[in-house]
Amino acid sequence: MKQILVKAARSILPASALHGVENGYRRVRVRLLSARYGNPSKNLRVIAVTGTNGKTTTACYINEILKEAKFKTAMFTTALIEVAGKAQVNDLNATVASTGRMQQFFRDAKKADVDYVVLEITSHALDQHKLDGVPIEAAVMTNLTQDHLDYHKTMENYAAAKSKLFALEPRYIILNRDDEWYDYFDQFVAGEQKMTYGKHPEAEAQIQRVKLYRKGTEADVVLDHQTHLELATALPGEFNVHNMTAAVTLAYLLGVKLQDIQEGVANVEAVPGRFERAVEGLGYDVIVDYAHTPDALDKLLTAARKIAKGRVILVFGACGDRDKSKRPTMGEIAAKNADRIFLTDEESYNEDPDQIRRMVYEGIERSHGDAKTTEIPDRRQAIERALGSAQKGDMVLITGMGHEKYRIVNGQRLPWNDSQVVREILGQEKAE
Repeated sequence: MKQILVKAARSILPASALHGVENGYRRVRVRLLSARYGNPSKNLRVIAVTGTNGKTTTACYINEILKEAKFKTAMFTTALIEVAGKAQVNDLNATVASTGRMQQFFRDAKKADVDYVVLEITSHALDQHKLDGVPIEAAVMTNLTQDHLDYHKTMENYAAAKSKLFALEPRYIILNRDDEWYDYFDQFVAGEQKMTYGKHPEAEAQIQRVKLYRKGTEADVVLDHQTHLELATALPGEFNVHNMTAAVTLAYLLGVKLQDIQEGVANVEAVPGRFERAVEGLGYDVIVDYAHTPDALDKLLTAARKIAKGRVILVFGACGDRDKSKRPTMGEIAAKNADRIFLTDEESYNEDPDQIRRMVYEGIERSHGDAKTTEIPDRRQAIERALGSAQKGDMVLITGMGHEKYRIVNGQRLPWNDSQVVREILGQEKAE
């Protein structure tokens, strides 16, 4: 009935009026559901992490640092949901779930009497008022790069949706000084204090020495231009140094001891689907990563080139029913940075997968990468071919799906996990 009414409204009302009706409905719905669950978020101390890339990893760093400092926490991210130390993989295929599911999460966090709630927040959730009434103690910005333009249409609209979080005047605001949209978000005022991080000389948490390894990273961060902090993380890649430093900056503002910050960072041994090692002991690396935007793919490939001893072999595609304009761009990035490419299907949703691949391939051709590209629609076959071509010292990157437990193809939800498929192909895990 709800879907019938929505379709009827869309056929009758002009876009501007429909938008107003939808917003009104969403505001009322979140208030009603919050009341049904006893307004559970009312007295919670919520730390919100937003941005295009790095939200999940940044939230995990924050969560581990706070736990190391003996705080009880709850966390809701794209990859993991955790309440008072009990974690589960998020199999909802959504960063911020339905309003009802989020109210259940807040209720569970309240019952567990947690000190902090760490949330990964998307532009969609902010624009659709899913978190109206949730008190924000701190807001953390990772970066803003091209994504979701199928929904927001322009980068300016995308930024405006993100800015709704900072317009709430949270007690603390953490901004990426290296991000090209920094000046836009710097206009917002924190209730108590704002702090920046990055390599920029004016960053108040300045990233200095960075040392990359195959299985981790070391970095020096100078806080407030005077406090020197040596950090070591098991997560590779310079992009993870920024994620780590965002978390460190927030913890510093919250008054967490430096030793707890260091130990908390070190405690993050892995994040599902984020530079995740699918297998060990092969002589070559097999990495599964959620990278599904141009910026994320570029940073992942850049990191891989710096730490791989041999070739970088990429298995990737693009998602259906999403921002189509980024597909050729991702093809160009792949062609410029990967030594060998296996172009395959990801999640087509209700779109023609052949057309999706055609758009990605346009970018590959523009950057003269067609000679090193093999197109294999079947994702399992593409992964198998990539693994079969790998030699000692190579790094195989399988991107786009990350931690996810299923794919949506032709409107059907099919069981799927990239890491599990790798292990099945290599005979290390039985097919379900």
